[in-house]
Amino acid sequence: MEHVFQQGINLSNPPGKKFSAPRPDSSRLLAFDILHEVNRKGGYSNLLLPKALGQSSLDERDRAFVTELVYGTLRMQGRHDWILGRASDRPWSEVDSALVDVARLGAHQLFEMRVPAHAAVSATVELGRKVLGESKSAFLNAILRKISQKTLHQYVDEISLIKDDFERLEVLHSHPQWIIGAYMDQLGTLEEVEKLLIANNTGPRPTLVSWPGLSTQEDLSNVGATPTTYSPYGGVFNGSPASLDLIISRKAGVQDEGSQLVADVFAQISKKHTPWLDLCAGPGGKAALLSAIAKQESIEFSANEISEVRAKLVRQVVQGASVSTLDARDITKLEKSYGAILADVPCTGLGALRRRPEVRWRRTVADLKTLVVLQAEIIDAAVKVLQPGGIFGYATCSPHLSETRIAVSEALKRHPEMEVVDVSEYLHPDLRTTGVDRGSMTLWTHRHNTDAMFLSVLRKKN
Repeated sequence: MEHVFQQGINLSNPPGKKFSAPRPDSSRLLAFDILHEVNRKGGYSNLLLPKALGQSSLDERDRAFVTELVYGTLRMQGRHDWILGRASDRPWSEVDSALVDVARLGAHQLFEMRVPAHAAVSATVELGRKVLGESKSAFLNAILRKISQKTLHQYVDEISLIKDDFERLEVLHSHPQWIIGAYMDQLGTLEEVEKLLIANNTGPRPTLVSWPGLSTQEDLSNVGATPTTYSPYGGVFNGSPASLDLIISRKAGVQDEGSQLVADVFAQISKKHTPWLDLCAGPGGKAALLSAIAKQESIEFSANEISEVRAKLVRQVVQGASVSTLDARDITKLEKSYGAILADVPCTGLGALRRRPEVRWRRTVADLKTLVVLQAEIIDAAVKVLQPGGIFGYATCSPHLSETRIAVSEALKRHPEMEVVDVSEYLHPDLRTTGVDRGSMTLWTHRHNTDAMFLSVLRKKN
């Protein structure tokens, strides 16, 4: 990854003043590079960070430091901006974007990590000298020293005085108000919403998934993972999954428990129907588990993914199953019908903010409107190629009403030949009350420690 400080920033010293060469530590420099790539160039932290760490020579302690600094700053940068903006003598929205990102890293160390204040300020300013130049780093130094004069507790006390509930939660828990409103529509109380916001800001431990025929949940336990609460395939792991032989040999994968449950429930309901199709399969997590289950049950399985890059990832984990590269809305072009189709449709991703923190800053209400239309078109295409009596699973990693209950309700109006299958009996007993809404699986991060996944299963009447 190219350092942004190499692009058009003057590092020359002001006349008459001598400076030593800046020497930022490699951990903070790497964190800045990733943060700036995500915030300013549309990169994805969950893709950039593992790759960058894999190419680095950092030890495990420094890797953990960079991981928290990147993910944590992305999660909390809304609150960091509020604090930094109050200390700035110019509108924070008008401050140079690179300086903003460096300042956010400094604020995160000051308020969210066990870094002594003097070390957080001095190390961040040294980073600023390298990537911003001496003039801008002087401003950075001044603002970091100013915000470090108060504790996070004192800032929280100030935030608690904000009278508007949504505005207060927006600042305190670093979530845009439109997302808070979407959660409120589903959860109904500020107390529940706040629990979810807190859960979104708590980094998850990696969750492994065993693939039937290749590995078992017991195999995950044998490498130190703790069996998942609801999924019969998973294990929660402390450490880096990339170092495990099971992962390296592609006998197991890394997948959130909620996503495992989508595949598991769909597979249970669809066992008497063939063939199966994973309609929106990239990057391949559900497809890998479904293809393994299908192989054990002698069920024909295939996958489809519009992106060739993502389709390549799917091919690596589906054990030779066919993978097509069509727009899901054009699936009729394959001239084939299916007994069961799973469509984990493109969505806002509001249910996975703890793992993809930048999504909260990147998605907008305008995106939602576009996605809702796309989701409806994908549903319509799937119904066309679904056999009579066949099973259709509609899944999203979003709890937004427009992408969940309303989407299903509208689909049933358009397709009276479809009916809802209650998923309750296919779930772990502990989920049959807390994880089901109107017959659909509805998981919540703060209740189930999974991504906020939604799965509605429909049957095409004979």
